[in-house]
Amino acid sequence: MERNAAVHRLDLGYFVRPASETGGPQPRVEPVLAYLVRRDEGLILFDTGVGSADPEAEAHYRPQRRPLEGALAAVGVTLADVSLVVNCHLHFDHCGGNPLLARKPILVQAVELATARQGDYTIDELIDFPGATYEEIGGEAEVWPGVWIIPTPGHTDGHQSLVVRESDGTVVLAGQAHDFASHFASDHLARQATLQGLEQPLPTYQRWLERLTDFDPRRVLFAHDCSVWEPPRRSG
Repeated sequence: MERNAAVHRLDLGYFVRPASETGGPQPRVEPVLAYLVRRDEGLILFDTGVGSADPEAEAHYRPQRRPLEGALAAVGVTLADVSLVVNCHLHFDHCGGNPLLARKPILVQAVELATARQGDYTIDELIDFPGATYEEIGGEAEVWPGVWIIPTPGHTDGHQSLVVRESDGTVVLAGQAHDFASHFASDHLARQATLQGLEQPLPTYQRWLERLTDFDPRRVLFAHDCSVWEPPRRSG
């Protein structure tokens, strides 16, 4: 029997991605989403929102923040209740609330933490703050029974996703492994076409998609897209 589990999406605000980064003629407003995972063992917080940035980053992205404490309170949780923090990566829009969780274990890929500490990557004060407690991971890890960290490099070399087995299926918290659910869907179909031997040319896809597919996810959730990927329903 699967352990009790629930995943709650937390709205932590939004930012404006400038046209120079959207690949189009207009800027795009993107949500900042985190996720709270309830398990029998405790609570995992996946990402922590937009942190304070330097004036240049503030002007560039114009972030609008929702306090982490308020988002947690909306699902009946306080900062003190959180057992573990998992960041998909350490850019300032994903680890901004980490200093509020000093002395809580923060699970991060070793390569991600090393890159963040090299400078010119994120906001330094969000990385080595008083009470920062990192548990460095080198690859895949089962955090608790039915909860896995899976490396999903691409957006950054140390990007990781969280896989949560629930009683009615598996949920993948994909962070920014893909910017949009539609991008994940496209890669999923590219993989399917490749496996079916469809004639080239076909688009390439990230090879870690094979590992995520091993879990047969029923939902995939993202950091900057409110849309959710679900597998197509098949009759019979």
